Amino acid sequence: MGFSRTMQTRYQLLMALLFVAAIIYLENQIQRLEAARDKMEHVLATMQLHSLQVPQFRRSDEDLAKSNDQIVIYNRVPKTASTSFVGLAYDLCQRNGYNVIHLNTTRNSPIMSIQDQERFVTNVTSWNAKKPAFYHGHLSYLEFGRFGLPQKPVYINIVRKPLDRLVSYYYFVRWGDDFRPHLRRNKHGDSKTFDDCVEQGEPDCAPEKLWMQVPFFCGHAVECWEPGNRWALEEAKRNLVANYFLVGVTEELEDFVMLLEAALPKFFRGATSLFQQGGKSHLRKTSNKQEPSKETVRKIQRSQIWQMENEFYQFALNQFHHVVRRSLRRVNGELTPLGAQFFYEKIRPR
Repeated sequence: MGFSRTMQTRYQLLMALLFVAAIIYLENQIQRLEAARDKMEHVLATMQLHSLQVPQFRRSDEDLAKSNDQIVIYNRVPKTASTSFVGLAYDLCQRNGYNVIHLNTTRNSPIMSIQDQERFVTNVTSWNAKKPAFYHGHLSYLEFGRFGLPQKPVYINIVRKPLDRLVSYYYFVRWGDDFRPHLRRNKHGDSKTFDDCVEQGEPDCAPEKLWMQVPFFCGHAVECWEPGNRWALEEAKRNLVANYFLVGVTEELEDFVMLLEAALPKFFRGATSLFQQGGKSHLRKTSNKQEPSKETVRKIQRSQIWQMENEFYQFALNQFHHVVRRSLRRVNGELTPLGAQFFYEKIRPR
């Protein structure tokens, strides 16, 4: 009797071990299948991205002419990684068949006279020999519809945390950067740190110097350039949502590039891989930049102007993250653009 019970116990133990082994085996198989599925999704997503670059219908000569008529304007805010981003456009323009044109305003003024606004709008829309075109320059938002012309450009831009942008600019005009290290800037030789500047109440680090991203998106109205103007902040938000195709953030530049490649392949096909290669991702670095102290940060953040600029930055960041969530998906830990999520049906007449 004892021998029989022992054998029965051993048999039950063996079955239990076999059951556990079977569970482990099945779990391993499931993990392998999930990994294979993720890999397949990544391949399909890549194929879908490339399929966006191929027309699915025969296009008439008129349609082709319109596609070659496109204008992109990047009214770049200073010290937001704009040089790094523009470098991509210059590297891709010949390969993708478009023109890159830099708008250089007198003394880098972001505001144009009314006659220059009309000249610029007319030039951009009628310079057919340079279309499709990618324009970039330090220019505040300009509404083309005000001039009675049918063609409107595609606006894009990049914003940055306001204090980070100001600190970068403060040291840039004193020490330059590694892009053109021998060029002397207008504050060359001033060794005063940003902390010292804030402590001594100097104008170069005053809260008013933070007022930059709001007016660039607000436009040419006089209220836009009044530091701390609430109407300007709301107008900047409205323009960002209503009149900009896409606004990215310096801190997430690669996602911005990836979205542009998926949505505007005529201009940005190949931009993501070029950016990831590293040659353009950190093209310009400000020299001798020192991070501000916690006390300096607290002083700056108490100002109403910083609070308004930061409100605009957070608004832009939320909008950008919304686009990312709707347009990219994570596969094997990497973000990949979604393919087409719509199709046509019930087309009549047949």
